[in-house]
Amino acid sequence: MTTNPPLIYTPLSLNLPIVPLRLRPSSRGARRPEVFCPLRRRWTPLTPEEEVRQRFVGWLAGALGYPLSLMANELAITLPSGASRRCDTVVFDHTGRHPLAIVEYKAPSVRLTPAVFAQAAVYNTLLSAPVIIISNGLTHYCAAITAPGQPPRFLNAIPRYSDLTSLNNPPSDENRPSSSNSL
Repeated sequence: MTTNPPLIYTPLSLNLPIVPLRLRPSSRGARRPEVFCPLRRRWTPLTPEEEVRQRFVGWLAGALGYPLSLMANELAITLPSGASRRCDTVVFDHTGRHPLAIVEYKAPSVRLTPAVFAQAAVYNTLLSAPVIIISNGLTHYCAAITAPGQPPRFLNAIPRYSDLTSLNNPPSDENRPSSSNSL
């Protein structure tokens, strides 16, 4: 009788809380464990980007009140060019029909640059979400999209779910974030 060695998992050092993850040894014999994604309802390899995704979703749900039932991971979209892409996470309104936020994740080793934000912005041309969030687990940027063709308004913090719908309104001067929150 062979037994599997114990699964040893050391969480990455991220600027995100540790959340409980369902892990198992790889079913493909790889050294990297697999994590169960509750939004996709399947097991997936625990890459650094996947750990960022799972911990970020856990933080959104646990600390900021985002309902898991109104989030989708790896949502397939087709760009006007015909190219197929996947949005890392899309957050929907209470009806489940209208996107409120797009979240794009990168591994902690990947710098968040304007090109990363532009990737999410391209996806948003199809979804028209009022909020775009990008994160590599160490740094997080959140921007409100106030109008097509207008520059995004970077926010000081990731909003609670209950505050998402108000973010497509123009900011008042006292709520305008400082310029240090741009890419």
